[in-house]
Amino acid sequence: MAGDRAVYEQAMNAGHSAAWDQEWDKAIMAYARAIQEFPEDPSAHNSLGLVLLQAGRYEDSLKVYSRAIQLAPDDPVPLEKSADVLERLGRLQEAAQRYVSVADIYMAERDMDKAIGNWERATRLTPGMLKIHYLLAQAYERTGQKRSAVREYLTLAFNFQRGGDKQRALQAAERAKRLEPTSPQVLNSIQAIQSDALMMIPDIEPDTQPAARAQDFSAMEEELTAGDSNPKGPLGETVDKALAVLAEYVLSGDLSAASAQVIQGIELQKIGEYASAAESFEKAETAGLRNGAMYLCMGAVYVELQRWADAQKYLERVKEETDYRAGAAHGLGLALMGLKKQQQAAEQLITALRLVDTGLANNADEAKELNVVYDTLLRSTRNRQEADLTAMNKQFADWLTGKDWKVRIAETRRSLAERLATEGEEVIADYVGKTETVDLIARIDRYIKQRMLTLAMDEAFRGIEQEPTFLPLHQRVAQILMEEGRIQAAITKYNMVANSFLARDETARAAEILNEVIAIAPTDINLRTSLIELLEKEQQWDKVLDEYVKLGEAYQELADLEQARATYQEAVRLGQRINAAPERRAQVLHRIGDIDTSRLDMRQAVRTYEQIRTILPDDEKARRQLVELNYRLNNTLEAVKELDGLLRLYAQQKRGDMIVSTLEQMVTDHPNDMALRSRLAAVYRQTKRNADAIAQLDALGELQLQAGLYQDACATIKQIISLQPADVEQYKNLLSQLGC
Repeated sequence: MAGDRAVYEQAMNAGHSAAWDQEWDKAIMAYARAIQEFPEDPSAHNSLGLVLLQAGRYEDSLKVYSRAIQLAPDDPVPLEKSADVLERLGRLQEAAQRYVSVADIYMAERDMDKAIGNWERATRLTPGMLKIHYLLAQAYERTGQKRSAVREYLTLAFNFQRGGDKQRALQAAERAKRLEPTSPQVLNSIQAIQSDALMMIPDIEPDTQPAARAQDFSAMEEELTAGDSNPKGPLGETVDKALAVLAEYVLSGDLSAASAQVIQGIELQKIGEYASAAESFEKAETAGLRNGAMYLCMGAVYVELQRWADAQKYLERVKEETDYRAGAAHGLGLALMGLKKQQQAAEQLITALRLVDTGLANNADEAKELNVVYDTLLRSTRNRQEADLTAMNKQFADWLTGKDWKVRIAETRRSLAERLATEGEEVIADYVGKTETVDLIARIDRYIKQRMLTLAMDEAFRGIEQEPTFLPLHQRVAQILMEEGRIQAAITKYNMVANSFLARDETARAAEILNEVIAIAPTDINLRTSLIELLEKEQQWDKVLDEYVKLGEAYQELADLEQARATYQEAVRLGQRINAAPERRAQVLHRIGDIDTSRLDMRQAVRTYEQIRTILPDDEKARRQLVELNYRLNNTLEAVKELDGLLRLYAQQKRGDMIVSTLEQMVTDHPNDMALRSRLAAVYRQTKRNADAIAQLDALGELQLQAGLYQDACATIKQIISLQPADVEQYKNLLSQLGC
């Protein structure tokens, strides 16, 4: 339930004033009052949390900040402050986790400085957070802070060594050596790891003059997305998982002959001795061991040995197991290619691509959109010549391997989606074979992300020379122009692309481009007008109505109130014609009413708000505006009439508090209005607030006497007497003097 905005703002201002004077108790009471009015307001919760923190009431502060986090989950402030509180309470692990969450938000906002700061706090509180040390090392390396990066890599090495993972400890130390090849501590650490001696705790001073932290988020995001991805793709990644599961399985039971063979097979597979590994796994199976993780490992070993039929046999057994689906599909695709079953191979490889890509989707809607692309890709493989399928499968297999295969899959799919949207399904299969075009689009996107704009533009123009009608390349040019700050040139280019789509009668794509440009230039009237005309042709009236409103907003931002009002009026007429919901039409009329009021055209504003009241009788704002406007026009009778309508609305909604607060505010604003005081006194009597009722009736009687309304004054005095005030005799005497 909405509260009283005036009371809220008064309370917030009082809280700010008290907090400035370090009067924490007063500030706490004021902010609590603001929250009473608007319980869902995160700003008031943040302010209350802060003063509770300053007052040393840490548990209460934590509760308030926790509520603020629920109200505004994407706001880093309450998360960061709650982490501070947890740290003061000694709950260090929880504090560290919250600092990590704060860093995630800042990374999403592309504020690397703050992300690094929160990662640093997290590792200071809980030193063993390996993932965060890795993120910090990557961030320092990318921002030129070599010594800090070396410290983090050595910290990783130290923790890996203590955890018994010699190989990863050595990898981390080698990464540090790449940055500082002659550092004694780095060299000593590598020697200690190699000789199985304990390395020293990293003790490296951070960079004294940190380099400016470049905002190269996209490049870092790509590396983090790729992470420690196995270069053998989904199959390699799934094998790593299966080896760990298999080792845990056999070591948790009795060490039988079969288990011993499995352990031997695991170690042999890890070092690339595939023939011997296959022999060990086969002996384990002969000894009676049946396990999905082992079958996955056996299938991968047979792929390495190019024993395609055996690979297919074992991978088929696990292709429906959730943990192994992507890897099994990848391996089956390779095995079927080896068996010259290209159609089946294509189906499995596309399945692997789909599983990887949709697995990285942010939500179900995005996954659904990705599936559309892969469904189309799958259909494009049907009824193809064997040679074409072989070429396509080779391309699919290439996309699924390499150190950056996860990033490359997403880039390639985006490129395919664009080709699909612009040229239709029939060209997809041919496009897959054009490796250079796929790679070109991905390369341009990568250059744009890394702010290598000159290279990106060169690649885009090279692509346009090869395929001058491929509009996504022209879109890339517009995007690069925008990144370079050449706004008008970018808008012109975007317009050209939109017009080209229109010429092809692809209105949806044209609308998409226009929306993209409007997001860049929201006050460009011509763009919005073009979009409205396009939507009208498509008879998408709901969207046309939305765009009229946005066009009106653009005129308002340009301070052209006349055109803004005319545009909103057009929106109102359209809303009536398409029978839009009363709420939508009222929203537009409110904008017109705001313009009328700002131009001091009070009579026109009254007519506008009366329209709103007619189509939406429960619109509280319109009724309040009508009360206020009529008072400003000195139409007191109309004002009171509108007020009575507003009070009836509150009564129907059972909002007695709003009846009281509204009348109190009105009496404050118009102290000489007898009708207002009479109504407020009646409400006080109904709510048993007799003292307040007497005060209002007393003021009302004074006004009536001053106006010469003696009979009315007598009636008012009789009401006061009926309430039995302490000085009732005085009122009786006054009544006698008036001859009532």
